[in-house]
Amino acid sequence: MLKRLIEGLFRSGDVNDEEIPATDYEGYLITPDPQDAGGQYRVSGWIRKPVEGGETREHRFERSDIVSSREDCIELTLRKAQRYIDDIGDEMFEDR
Repeated sequence: MLKRLIEGLFRSGDVNDEEIPATDYEGYLITPDPQDAGGQYRVSGWIRKPVEGGETREHRFERSDIVSSREDCIELTLRKAQRYIDDIGDEMFEDR
């Protein structure tokens, strides 16, 4: 029983049964990753940017926004990530 509880803690927020394809925006790749929030979905995802040498820089983000449908969450995640890219750009990859 304890083992199942511990395993559940590590999987509890992941509601991506299938990988959501990345969306290209201004040279950045946005991959929504909706997180379970008690039957609703929290805006969350990855912003990645391919750089020279075949490497990829990445930034994980999670917002406080919660929506009722997975599809709405994906759409809102894309809009929020695009705005973040417009406002911050490559600064998101800098150590703070």
